[in-house]
Amino acid sequence: MAKEKLTRKEKQEAARQKKEALKEAKRAEKKRAAARKAERAAKKKADKKPSRVGKATRVGDASDTGKIRRKESKSAWSEMKADKKKKKARSRIASYEDLDRKKRKPLNNTELSYFCGQMALILTAGISSLEGIEMMEKDFSSREDQELLLDIYDAMSESGELYSSLERTGVFPSYMTNMIRIGEETGNLDDVMSALEIYYEREEQLRKSIQSAVFYPLIMSGMIVAVITVLLIFVMPLFNQVFKQLGTEMTGFAGFLMKVSDLISNYAAVFAGILVFLLVLILFCVKTKPGRAFSNSVLKLFKSYRELREQIASCRFADGLALVLHSGLSPDRGFQLVYDLNEDKDYARKLRKCARYMNENGDSLAEAINRAGVFSGVYARLTSLGSKTGSLDGSMRQVATLYQEEIDAKITNYLSMLEPALIVVLSFVVGAILISVMFPLLGIMATI
Repeated sequence: MAKEKLTRKEKQEAARQKKEALKEAKRAEKKRAAARKAERAAKKKADKKPSRVGKATRVGDASDTGKIRRKESKSAWSEMKADKKKKKARSRIASYEDLDRKKRKPLNNTELSYFCGQMALILTAGISSLEGIEMMEKDFSSREDQELLLDIYDAMSESGELYSSLERTGVFPSYMTNMIRIGEETGNLDDVMSALEIYYEREEQLRKSIQSAVFYPLIMSGMIVAVITVLLIFVMPLFNQVFKQLGTEMTGFAGFLMKVSDLISNYAAVFAGILVFLLVLILFCVKTKPGRAFSNSVLKLFKSYRELREQIASCRFADGLALVLHSGLSPDRGFQLVYDLNEDKDYARKLRKCARYMNENGDSLAEAINRAGVFSGVYARLTSLGSKTGSLDGSMRQVATLYQEEIDAKITNYLSMLEPALIVVLSFVVGAILISVMFPLLGIMATI
């Protein structure tokens, strides 16, 4: 234990010394650049003055001296105008760069996991962050990726800090930059990067699970509607013509379906507008934040969805808590960081209750989690066991893994039940349409 503490202190001291060395090198470089600039300006001024004064003294005419002075004032004025133009050009270029940064899309979970994994390998090999960014920039072939890494490299050359350089790009989440800042301060940046890689891999798995649970039923429902629409618009009129040729008309359920077919054909524009509206509504509910809030409020009416959403929130909370505790952060500060990441309002009530137990009653993190009901069953027992053995970060990682497996199993079971149910519905509807037409037609054919 003493060796681990000593190693951590040595890492912190090495990181601090490295940061100070980078800042000192930056200050020295700025001083040298300013000295070179002042020297060039003085030399240029000294070269200009003697020649013009010498020319005036050789001629010995005051009028020539006045002309020279007027020329000098004109040249100074032109230089001032040129400097203003250069400043404007630089400001325009800077504004264009800011616009480019604003236009950049935030990196997705896969890209974030890849970046963190590469940085973890580089730092574990003993290579500095600055050199690692340069190596990654040379390996990438995409122009956008190269420009992003060049921006990070330039910012790191000025500040010497990875987290502030990532913040300036605007494409990295605040949670990631905060964790990298903690890793730089504690000297555990390689461990933080490895933990962030695992964290964003799990986030991507959750996203795919939710996406499959939402989009698969929508696609199957769309196929059912398309098949029924084709039967009503194109198949039913053909059967109607056959009945008319035989001297009779469709009656009963078949006659009702024929009326529906005529209604759709006569008001096709209206139904097309309704279809477009439904598609726009689906995109609104999937792509926009207010739409997702509206769809969540509707889906919360179903108990199974509420349970699944709570499990997803618990998985993210446990994963984030494992990351901050592994980074050497105190439980209180780590809990606050993970609390800010939560997006579920119902789950936030439990977390607020947990924070109140910690602040007012002085409970430990594990005790507050169990009292507030954040975890239940085996997950609560794992939390208590991790707190007693001093390995709460490992327990939280195990809890997150178990939640992930449970979520995947629940979504798989849901889809395995939904698929045959939708197929049965489609078969029943198509069969009912065909039977309502074929039985009367067979009765007519039997009487001929």
